[in-house]
Amino acid sequence: MNTETRSDQVLLHSYLNGDSSAISTLIERHRRKVYNYILMMVKNTHIADDLFQETFIKVIGSLDKGKYSENGKFASWVLRIAHNQIIDYFRGNKQSLLTNDDVGYDIFNNRKMSEPNVEEQLIKGQVEEEVRNLVEHLPPEQREVVILRHYMGLSFKEISEQTDVSINTALGRMRYALINLRKLIEENNLSLV
Repeated sequence: MNTETRSDQVLLHSYLNGDSSAISTLIERHRRKVYNYILMMVKNTHIADDLFQETFIKVIGSLDKGKYSENGKFASWVLRIAHNQIIDYFRGNKQSLLTNDDVGYDIFNNRKMSEPNVEEQLIKGQVEEEVRNLVEHLPPEQREVVILRHYMGLSFKEISEQTDVSINTALGRMRYALINLRKLIEENNLSLV
């Protein structure tokens, strides 16, 4: 069987039984998803490259030490390690946080964000870029839940598993992210209607 068609679990067993090419296949299989997640969180290709490498060094080290349990998906396990690397990075850089108050609205359910038409393509692209830039100004935990939910399409259950918090915490982070985005929209005089 070709290594490209084997499941993650089969490749993991092959790696643990001495087939070093199996880990290369796993890394390549999940490279884009893991790297994009890291890059969306840190917004710097050099830092993302470093964190990506550190993530897979930890993955390999954990596998070699027998710390991987097969009760979950390999990709989710790798993303959790990447998530922890990102947290360590932000803790080291002591990122500043915005304040959280007021009740907001969900800009991602706005008509302009969900129903593009031919005449509005340019405007829609500009609005999406402005919103994406505003997301970058959110506190790391809030930015992460917005990215995982709206840009990577994860459910709140998957987000809670990914970030190792309760579903209520993930929902709370989204709520505060929307509150802060609303403030940023008002401060920047943006119109999303």
